[in-house]
Amino acid sequence: MPLIFLNGSAMRGGPLNYLLGGAPFAGEAETAARYRFYSVGDRFPGLAPVADGGAPISGELFDISLEVLREKLLPAEPPELELGVIELQDNRSVLSMVMRKPPTSYPELIDITEIGSWKKYKKGA
Repeated sequence: MPLIFLNGSAMRGGPLNYLLGGAPFAGEAETAARYRFYSVGDRFPGLAPVADGGAPISGELFDISLEVLREKLLPAEPPELELGVIELQDNRSVLSMVMRKPPTSYPELIDITEIGSWKKYKKGA
């Protein structure tokens, strides 16, 4: 089963974690320093690949089945995000939700790259 990097409400303890259908937790992780991180309308996080000025973003890895990904997780994702492949700090490639290119419609984007974590951002909000 593929690994997926999650950085929002589907992480452990989050309100959307149930969508993972009991997928095994595979550890905490950070992305390579090739991403900017945004609060999209203060509703969910958005990870955006950049050529320069990126930073490592914290998240969690889950060993998810393609059926759970197809049937539960992807249908619950907002239209501003799409499934992509990202690079972790240890050079592994994993699945993750990333900001859609080109944008469908973005409400206010708040750059939270310096915070580097959706959980930390939400605690301070």
